[in-house]
Amino acid sequence: MKIRVYYEDTDAGGIVYHSRFINFCERARSEEFFRRGMMPYGEERSGFVVRRIESDFIGMARLGDLLEVRTRVLEETRSSVTLLQEIFRKEEPIFTMKITLVYVVAGRPKRIPSNLLEIIHSL
Repeated sequence: MKIRVYYEDTDAGGIVYHSRFINFCERARSEEFFRRGMMPYGEERSGFVVRRIESDFIGMARLGDLLEVRTRVLEETRSSVTLLQEIFRKEEPIFTMKITLVYVVAGRPKRIPSNLLEIIHSL
């Protein structure tokens, strides 16, 4: 997914806030669900929650940059999935994040529904 850096994403010097990189990755994951006319959750009171994030800030981005978020599945269990998400600026990596998401229903881990799992694998 391509994302343009806007003024709201930056500090007074035009450099992207560190927390925005996580937002960009979240947006890329959610956008694939929206593109298919779905929401990034299953039945009522269910959805993915973040269990763990490991991130590495390699470079920086500035106001107006066009970034690309790439996502791939690293590991999968019945109720969780670990993804590698990378952000590139002009084909150069500037951020990487390993994120583990757990699927919960009413606050308890449950098997990830096959339709949601299919979308995750398409990332």
